[in-house]
Amino acid sequence: MKSTIWISYDLGIQGDYENLYAWLDDKKAKECGDSFAVLTFEFTDSLTKELKKELSEVVKLDKRARVYVIYRDRETNKNKGKFIVGGRKAAPWTGYSHSSSDIVDEEV
Repeated sequence: MKSTIWISYDLGIQGDYENLYAWLDDKKAKECGDSFAVLTFEFTDSLTKELKKELSEVVKLDKRARVYVIYRDRETNKNKGKFIVGGRKAAPWTGYSHSSSDIVDEEV
């Protein structure tokens, strides 16, 4: 199967960008802003597992590396996003809001 995906990447200051860029070039990825690209990814069973495996084989990913993928789930037909390497960290805008309400995020 083929799927259009968007990936956001942060490999850190001394990250293996050369191999990541070579992989992106091989996939004919298009640049979508700083550290953000869109490409077509071919997989057989699990998009996120196979993407993580393929990237891990080509790019040196240390504990500081983060890769986030956005894709359309074929079962639910909804867009999903997931860290396949690393995880979320505090946003730089945290604390700027003057609101004190407790909002719960839910998908509609």
